[in-house]
Amino acid sequence: MNRLNILFQNKKDALLSIYFTAGYPNLDSTLDIAEAVEKAGADFIEIGFPYSDPLADGPVIQNSSHIALQNGMNLKVLFQQLKDLRKRVSIPVLLMGYVNPVLQYGVANFCDSCAEVGIDGVIVPDLPMYEYENLYKDNFIKNNLSNIFLVTPQTSEERIRRIDELSNGFIYLLSSSSTTGKNLTVSNEADAYFSRIRDMKLKNPTMIGFGISDVKSFNKAAEYTRGAIVGSAFVKFLDTENAMERIPEFIRSIRP
Repeated sequence: MNRLNILFQNKKDALLSIYFTAGYPNLDSTLDIAEAVEKAGADFIEIGFPYSDPLADGPVIQNSSHIALQNGMNLKVLFQQLKDLRKRVSIPVLLMGYVNPVLQYGVANFCDSCAEVGIDGVIVPDLPMYEYENLYKDNFIKNNLSNIFLVTPQTSEERIRRIDELSNGFIYLLSSSSTTGKNLTVSNEADAYFSRIRDMKLKNPTMIGFGISDVKSFNKAAEYTRGAIVGSAFVKFLDTENAMERIPEFIRSIRP
């Protein structure tokens, strides 16, 4: 088991994950933010590696990716920064981004580099499940990396079952099919979607992301899953005055 598996096995309270973009707001912000987020009480971290064409992201994360790229962030720089990750951060850490930079870096090299710096899992939403299973799964298994798949309200039960078979961390439930940054919809449709997934009794735990920004949306997610992932709201917060010093305040605004 990696740190992510151990966390889900041992902690029974609702889990909080925080996403931020590597290289934003400054090129050398990555480890400082990760350390501060852990100290403030988050359960695990997702570090986004920027890409020039982030189709699934809303304007907040798109802007952070643009600035990070301007600052000089790329996978090579990120792995250099993460060499000291496990000297400063003990909670699970995942990398999240698009498949194009991973392919350019080389999937085998990417997985090896993740293992070298202590990464526990990877979220690459546009990596086709077929390609993962037939081309890359062994690289992930060799390096003890959890590959996290995404599920939307439109995902068929057959595909969800297959995702569950291939997963060894958690399954990321998108609260909607929109881009990141939209508020979690508290509606009959959302309730039916979350209930449908819960009633499937999957072997992997689930987390909800997209639209989690406050106590209400976090608690709503925790009714149906093991917890929630906060992304756009935190990235937006990082652009406010004295954000680094106020990270504990932000975490308390989500999970008091």
